[in-house]
Amino acid sequence: MTRARASLFAVALAMSLMTVPAHSAVRVLIVSGLGGEASYEQKFTTQAKAVAAAATRSGAATKDVVVITGEQARRTALDPELKKFAGAVKNDDQVVVVLIGHGSFDGEEYRFNLPGPDITGHEILAFLDSMPASQMLVVNATSASGSVIEQWRRPNRVVITATKSGGERNATRFAEYWVQALSSPEADRDKNEIVTAAEAYDYASRKVADTFKSDASLATEHSRLDGKNAERIVVARLGSAALLPSDEQLDAMMKEQGTLETKLDALKAKKGSLGQDEYYGELEKVLIDVAHLDKKIDARKTELLGPGASGGSNAPKNR
Repeated sequence: MTRARASLFAVALAMSLMTVPAHSAVRVLIVSGLGGEASYEQKFTTQAKAVAAAATRSGAATKDVVVITGEQARRTALDPELKKFAGAVKNDDQVVVVLIGHGSFDGEEYRFNLPGPDITGHEILAFLDSMPASQMLVVNATSASGSVIEQWRRPNRVVITATKSGGERNATRFAEYWVQALSSPEADRDKNEIVTAAEAYDYASRKVADTFKSDASLATEHSRLDGKNAERIVVARLGSAALLPSDEQLDAMMKEQGTLETKLDALKAKKGSLGQDEYYGELEKVLIDVAHLDKKIDARKTELLGPGASGGSNAPKNR
């Protein structure tokens, strides 16, 4: 391979890693459970609303963002809401489920603590499995949440937990910093005005660890992430990226971007069965298309928002 071609591969491949797959809808469910104390009740509700606000800023339709807090989280009200939410999900949707509050684990079963009867890990799993979404992110920010990470694992699902096991039972700090990540330029490591699930996780995990160090106390929670493509799931848009209006031309280009991403993944899967020249020849074509499309997307953003808007490109900066 020539040096010029290798350079092209390096740049275009980095750009392709941040493409955002096209989905017919982004559906978000946030549930804040039993606080037990007034201070926790208020904090959990505030965090749930902040996650919802970030979702709408990031392109989810208001009607597709469901927030369940306080007394609404009782099983009599929660169960029909879960059924309704799951029933609306289509095959090509992206689903985000966020659980905020307290959890418990008795050595056999995880429970998300609600006013009145709790909901078990197996019941939550049945709800998650009932949705045919093409991509799913589950953030369980409760204590003892690590007990479910293997149980909830699925090929198309990223699962994030605030703790590494069911044995970490203290009230967690993870949700606070997950919420911070959704509006923090510090969480946006590559400065492209897009915060991915991977970036938010890294930010929240680091901040939690820092707080224990500053308190000079033993860390009682260690978060975990399980699943592929967390770096491609967008959880927040910042700056100009959050201001983009709905635009048919831009939407079409984003769909094309998703198609190219699928094509790139399929090509990578065939690498072992192709000769080196054939593989890199096909790869070059796709990556050039990705690079050209990225320029078109930046240009359209500039048309919509004015000069300087292209700073919100999907192409990573400072790498």
